[in-house]
Amino acid sequence: MRGFSLRLSPWKSVTQTPTTTQRLTKWTNPRFSTLAPLKMRLPYAPSEPPASDPDAADIYARIAARRNPRPLIPLDLSLLHSPPVADGWNSFLGAIRTRTIIDQGLLELAVCRVAVLTGAVYEWNAHAPLALKGGIQAQELQAVRTLPSTAAGEASEPSNAKEALAQSALTPQQKAIVQYADEMTQTVKVQDSTFAQLQTEGFSDREIVELTTGIAGYNCVSRVLVALDVGENNAKEMKSVDELVANL
Repeated sequence: MRGFSLRLSPWKSVTQTPTTTQRLTKWTNPRFSTLAPLKMRLPYAPSEPPASDPDAADIYARIAARRNPRPLIPLDLSLLHSPPVADGWNSFLGAIRTRTIIDQGLLELAVCRVAVLTGAVYEWNAHAPLALKGGIQAQELQAVRTLPSTAAGEASEPSNAKEALAQSALTPQQKAIVQYADEMTQTVKVQDSTFAQLQTEGFSDREIVELTTGIAGYNCVSRVLVALDVGENNAKEMKSVDELVANL
């Protein structure tokens, strides 16, 4: 965006009193302005709840408690236009992130695959570092980023993609997760053999439920991020694995 740029770090809080649009209107004559329109599709909700709404204050407090010690992030401030929706979102994603027993590195690997398949730059840039911190190796994360989807196109077309997956640096458990995420994200219907492979690789019933809801939940996240262009990330490139490793 040219002119007065609004740049959002994934972890920075943004206040909105007055809104960016209001500030630009005050400083420029709309009839003669040459400023490009704002990229973000909605203004962010205020970072503090209205004093007149105790229910919203409780919701803000619950979300802030989960984010602590970080401030509210741009995704929160997008969802908080509807505090009840933001509250349910916070509870669901909070359970996936903090109350699951599945290996967190593997869960983050699945989230990263969803980000790649859906083009969710914000999601990749936020979760790829968490995958590395969770024990995923750089070459494994690179495979997640670059491997073609095993679920794309007609039933006969993914054979080369499946061969590439089989020959990749991923572990057997990781390969099973990638194929599961591909099918859940792109064809929705999961093949019996794909599901059975999760069981063959030793995932318990609870872990499979947690993996499934994690993939489904972050498909929801990516679609909101991309549709609303949260954080103005849609036009950006996903960070490279080398860059992520260097910044750990």
